[in-house]
Amino acid sequence: MPDQPIKIVRSARRTRTVTARPLPDGTLEVLAPLHVSDDELAPIVERLSQRLARRTKPPEANDMELAQRAQELNRKLFNGRLKWTSIRYVTNQQRRFGSCTPSTGTIRISDRVAKMPGWVRDYVLVHELAHLEQPNHSRAFWKLVEQYPLTERARGYLIAVGLDDESGAGDADSP
Repeated sequence: MPDQPIKIVRSARRTRTVTARPLPDGTLEVLAPLHVSDDELAPIVERLSQRLARRTKPPEANDMELAQRAQELNRKLFNGRLKWTSIRYVTNQQRRFGSCTPSTGTIRISDRVAKMPGWVRDYVLVHELAHLEQPNHSRAFWKLVEQYPLTERARGYLIAVGLDDESGAGDADSP
């Protein structure tokens, strides 16, 4: 059985399904039909608990891995020429998915990006890295960004989740 506390609520009105939901105190409440035995319920509770844990546990935003991936992308797409002083995930970017301050070499990536597919994270990194050379959204900037082969796909993904606007300003405020 899982480590979290479990509260089983049986009901005669419930005839077939077993469902689970987290309660604010961290308890997993399991709603089950009255006729289901403890032995039958145990593997169902285990499965529901694991599924809920996977769904609610966000991936860890790891700054070290982010920096390593930025270095790899720098080598691959920018011939290793870009330099920055810090790159890390932040929790205070709710309307942007990344920011770059070229004058200080500081790059910040929203921790929400850590929960997205890796190819989207890579696009956001490339976008912010490109600002180290082009601190605007000029044609020269987009030429740098478009070296990343999944640029259009990633932009479409971000538009779909509302983190990018359709004008192409990837780190601009969302609608």
